[in-house]
Amino acid sequence: METQTLDRPTKTTDFLPLNGTDYVEFYVGNAKQAAHYYKTAFGFQDMAYAGPETGVRDRASYVMQQGKIRIVLTTPMHSDHPIAAHIKKHGDGVKILALWVDDAYDAFQQTVSRGAKPYQKPQTITDEFGEVRTSGIMLYGETVHMFIERKNYKGIFLPGYKEHKTNYNPTDTGLLYVDHCVGNVGWHKMNEWVNFYEEVMGFRNILTFDDKMISTEYSALMSKVMSNGNGFVKFPINEPAEGKRKSQIEEYLEYYEDEGVQHMALATHDIVKTVTDLQSRGVEFLTVPTTYYDDLLDRVGHIDEDLGPLKELGILVDRDDEGYLLQIFTKPVEDRPTLFFEIIQRKGAKSFGAGNFKALFEAIEREQEIRGNL
Repeated sequence: METQTLDRPTKTTDFLPLNGTDYVEFYVGNAKQAAHYYKTAFGFQDMAYAGPETGVRDRASYVMQQGKIRIVLTTPMHSDHPIAAHIKKHGDGVKILALWVDDAYDAFQQTVSRGAKPYQKPQTITDEFGEVRTSGIMLYGETVHMFIERKNYKGIFLPGYKEHKTNYNPTDTGLLYVDHCVGNVGWHKMNEWVNFYEEVMGFRNILTFDDKMISTEYSALMSKVMSNGNGFVKFPINEPAEGKRKSQIEEYLEYYEDEGVQHMALATHDIVKTVTDLQSRGVEFLTVPTTYYDDLLDRVGHIDEDLGPLKELGILVDRDDEGYLLQIFTKPVEDRPTLFFEIIQRKGAKSFGAGNFKALFEAIEREQEIRGNL
C-alpha cells in the first residue's frame, strides 16, 4: 500500500492563522448522561456548565476537559428546538469544530470573502471576566466551524458558563490533544471540500490516499488530508469509492443521514497505558487478527515498545520517513454506527497509518457484517 505525498508551494502569508482546536461540540440526546459516560469511560474532567441555572433557557451544555482537549455536550430543552431536529436526524454527533484564532472578526471576513457560507456573523459576548469574540461558517452537511477569540477573557470557558464540579471524579486516561478530526462526505464530494479548505481557509493537501491504497476485497474509499499552515489543525476528508459491497463511509452516510464528522483522533504519550485504562473502563476497540503481529517488525523496523502488550491490546503500528506511530480505533460510541475515536501516539511519524488501512478496514467490515450492513 502506497501513500502519495503532495508537494505544494506554501503560501507566504497565512490569511487564517489558527492556534489549534478550541473545542468540539456534540449535540446529544441527554447531555448529563453523556457527560457521565465521557468522564467514566474516557477520563474527561468536569469543567463548566451552561443551562437554565446559569440563565441559558433553551439548552444545557456540559464542558469536559482532558489535557488540551475540550468537548461540549449540548441537549435542547424542548422538542421544537433546532438542536432537537439535529439529534432526531443524525443521532448524537459533532456539530461544531471550533478553532482558536487571534481575531474572530477577521477570520469570518477572510473566509466569507472567499466563498464560505456564514453560520454566525461576528459577535462579542461579555461577562464579568471579559469578552469573547466569535463567528462561524458552514462546513459539510450540518457541521460548523466556529472561530473563537478569547485573548481578552479570563473566565472558565465562555460567557454564560459557570464552573462545574461534582463529587464523582475518575482519573484521566492520559489523553493530551486533538491530533485530527476526520469528515465523511458524499459520493464525488471529496475534491469539492478539499478545494474549500484550500481556497476558503488556506489549508493545503498534505496526503492523498486513493481507492487502490485504501481497499479490501469488498469495499474502498478515498481520502485527502488537509492541514493548516502551521500544522496545528488537520482535517482528513473521506468519500466512498466503488466496491463489491457497502463501504464504511456509505454505512456512515446512511445512518448519520448526512455528511459529518466520522472520528476524532486523540493523542497520548503512552498508548499502552491509555488503552489499558480505557479498556478497563469499558471502552470497546476494533481488533485485528493476531497474525498482524507475526511480521510486524519486518514491516516497520525497530520500535521501542514490547510486542506483547501491543498484540494483547490490538494496537497497530506504522512507519513513515519521520518515524513511527501507534494507533487503535474504538467501535462506534453510539447505537448508530457513526462516530468513533482513534487513540494515537506519534514517535516522530507525521502520517496517518496507511500501512494499517487494510487490517483496520477488514476489522470494520467484520463489525458491519455483524450489523448486517456489509
